[in-house]
Amino acid sequence: MVGSLLLRGMLVGVVAGLLAFGFAKVFGEPPLESAISFEQHHAHATGTAHQHEEELVSRATQAGIGLLTGVVVYGAGVGGLFALAFAFVYGRVGRLGPRATAALLALAVFVAVILVPALKYPANPPSVGDPETIGYRTALFFTMVAISVAALVLAVMLGRRLARSMNAWNAGLLAGAVFLAIVAVAQYLLPEIDEIPEHFSAAVLWRFRLASLGLQVVLWATLGLLFSAVTARSVGWRP
Repeated sequence: MVGSLLLRGMLVGVVAGLLAFGFAKVFGEPPLESAISFEQHHAHATGTAHQHEEELVSRATQAGIGLLTGVVVYGAGVGGLFALAFAFVYGRVGRLGPRATAALLALAVFVAVILVPALKYPANPPSVGDPETIGYRTALFFTMVAISVAALVLAVMLGRRLARSMNAWNAGLLAGAVFLAIVAVAQYLLPEIDEIPEHFSAAVLWRFRLASLGLQVVLWATLGLLFSAVTARSVGWRP
């Protein structure tokens, strides 16, 4: 059963990756190209450009087959992990059917792993961020991810316990409030990162960050909805 779910999850992840690739090409590439142009112009203006540096991978390859391969492989991997997570939580979070379980799981993972960390440390295009602080910035980002995931697990456990003494709706609201309180405190206490270079276009930065978040929305929405559909059939669920 788990093996079948894993295969379905990876196949759904491939489909999600293909849709995310299309989104990235339409909405992500334009601001990325603008950021690269700014970086090159800044390098020439400051005399830091490498005149004889050979390009290992062409920009066309990066934006084409490279992007496609990366996003599809990422989608397949995430889909497999999502299927394993579904196999673990199904039947353990109330009396939800496979469709509702898959959809809620996708939403919960998106909020905890993608949305909450992005609100504190959003994605940046090339030329934004000091290369010397990349390790520090990466550590802060994954710290936020870890706190958000831990808060989600705690909220789910609390919600299940509260549901024994009150109705499920109120228990869910209280558990959600606890999750929001924890991540709000964490985002307040963790240091800010502000390394945007002077004269960098705010519009380009905004569009890039929206495109990065939108790509994840497409990926996780596809995973949740499509996986829930194929899983309902595989377990013989009848609404």
